[in-house]
Amino acid sequence: MIHKLRGSILIAVCSVAPITVLAAYPEKPIQLVVPYAPGGTTDLIARVVAPKLGEALGQSVIIINKPGAGGAVGSAYAAKERPDGYTIVMAVESSHAVNPSVQKTPSYDPLKDFSPISNLANVLGVLDVSAGSDIKTFDQLLGALKKNPGKMAYGSSGNGGYSHLFGQLFLSATQTEMLHVPYKGLGPAMIDLLAGQVQVIFDNLPSSAAQIEAGKVRALAVASPVRVKNMPDVPTYAEVGYPQLNTPSWFGLAAPANVPKDILEKLNLAVKKALQDPEVIIQIEKQGAVPDYTTREQFAAMIKASNQQWQDIVKAINFEKM
Repeated sequence: MIHKLRGSILIAVCSVAPITVLAAYPEKPIQLVVPYAPGGTTDLIARVVAPKLGEALGQSVIIINKPGAGGAVGSAYAAKERPDGYTIVMAVESSHAVNPSVQKTPSYDPLKDFSPISNLANVLGVLDVSAGSDIKTFDQLLGALKKNPGKMAYGSSGNGGYSHLFGQLFLSATQTEMLHVPYKGLGPAMIDLLAGQVQVIFDNLPSSAAQIEAGKVRALAVASPVRVKNMPDVPTYAEVGYPQLNTPSWFGLAAPANVPKDILEKLNLAVKKALQDPEVIIQIEKQGAVPDYTTREQFAAMIKASNQQWQDIVKAINFEKM
């Protein structure tokens, strides 16, 4: 009888153990991998959202920057972490659509190796030159590029990254030439723009906003449906005749593949709560981005569609895969 009772207790404990463990998630801090250097747009968006995400989950969300290879280093690292919900990653258009589209042998599959959580924000792109540059308008830039093909340089977040490929799309659309200089993130590229080492960067508005407001950087065009309120003199790409360049980029969150659905749903709801916080909304919009909560299914569809779009662009501009 005692043996039967012990067996019954053991069966009962085993049957409820998984529920108890799952209900307790998270029991320790969560690492948020940012696959780019500090100071870039991905890093800024992550740092705005992480504290409120932590509050919603009841645990700290610790940011870990792992830059390199246009977001591939940090993304590949996150994909190989345990699928227990304690590692999440910034899944952005650059690392989860552009980068795999330009690699001959990608180190991860953005559709199979990750569990989408939610989009966080849609970020406006901006074409920057140094405030000390003689170039003051988009048309002046085109004139300079056509007059001196290949003499100017643009910096990017790295080979195969969004800013690199967008630069190639820009050159194809405008039929101009520039030297490409890759960096480990747009933060370092901005430093060299200010120092005059490169003449142009195709940045995201959040990471350029402070320098633009400080008068150190001049914006010549933005990728936005309409002009940005606090930059009324800066035209959209559509206004200067290049609507194909006028698309914002998405910045979201994902986890390694095979994370339990209940944990993913808990993370998704935490994102929803964080993005409803007035201060988070203000900070994201202040950076020139638009908060954008999605369901897990909606974000998965966005990633799939974006991958197809960039694969088509890579073919259209005859980009040689690396």
